[in-house]
Amino acid sequence: MGLWFTEKQTENFGITAKIKRTLHTEQTDFQKLEMYETEEWGNMLVLDEMVMTTQKDEFVYHEMMAHIPLFTHPNPKHVLVVGGGDGGVIREILKHPSVEKATLVEIDGKVIEYSKKYLPEIAGKLDDDRVEVKIDDGFLHIAQSEKAYDVILVDSTEPVGPAVNLFTRGFYAGISKALKADGIFVAQSDNPWFKGELIRQVFQDVKEIFPITRLYTANIPTYPSGLWTFTMGSKIYDPLKVKDDRFHDVNTKYYTREIHHAAFALPKFVKDLTE
Repeated sequence: MGLWFTEKQTENFGITAKIKRTLHTEQTDFQKLEMYETEEWGNMLVLDEMVMTTQKDEFVYHEMMAHIPLFTHPNPKHVLVVGGGDGGVIREILKHPSVEKATLVEIDGKVIEYSKKYLPEIAGKLDDDRVEVKIDDGFLHIAQSEKAYDVILVDSTEPVGPAVNLFTRGFYAGISKALKADGIFVAQSDNPWFKGELIRQVFQDVKEIFPITRLYTANIPTYPSGLWTFTMGSKIYDPLKVKDDRFHDVNTKYYTREIHHAAFALPKFVKDLTE
C-alpha cells in the first residue's frame, strides 16, 4: 500500500495523504519539521504532525490571508508577517505596488531554509529587495513595535508549541499598538468544525480591541475540515465597504473582488460564533 502520512485532527478523525518519499525530517529548536513529496498534493510541509502547506492548494490560504486586508487598506506601505516562514504570504503581499517594505518575523529559521529548498514557488520572493527577514520571536517583535505597520498578518501554526502566545488577548493588544492609526490586522483562526470555541474567543478578544472586527472563510482542502477562518481587526476601514475602484489586477487563482465580499457571508453555525 505504500507509505501514508496522517494528520490526526481530533481524537476521532484525521486526513491522510500517500507519500512518494520523505524529503527531510528534523527536530528543530522549536518543533518537528517534515517535508514530504506526496502523490496528490506535491511537496508538503508538516510541523509537529500538522500540515502547514502543500504545492497544490497553498494559493488559497496565502491569497486570502494577504489580499483581503491589502485591498481593504487604501495605501498599505509597510506590512508585517508574523510566522509564515514558507514565504507564501510575502509573495502575495508583493503583488501590491503600494507596498514599500514587507517584514517577515519567523521564529524558526529552518522553516525558511527548507521552504526555499523544497517549495521554491512559494518561498521564491523571500529574497526580494522589498523584503526584510528576521529570525525572531513574533510575540516579542510586536511588543517592541509602535505605530510601525499599516497591515500585520499573523500566519501562525495552530495554538500549540511556539504559537501559543499568538492567540492571546495581550498579543492582539500589542498588534493594535504596533499598527498605525488606520491599521489592519488579520490572523488565521482555525476551523469552525473542531475549534469553534477558539474562534469564538479570538473574535471576542479582537472585538474588545478593534472597532471593526470581521470573520471570513476559505476552502483549504488539506487543513482540518477544509473550511478555514480568518479574523480581521481594523481601526477604520471596513472590508465590506471596499469600492470596486479600489481593486486592481493581481495574478491570483482563488481570490477575486467577488470572493472578497462573498468570504464574509458566513454559514449560520459559523456566524453564531461571532455573536
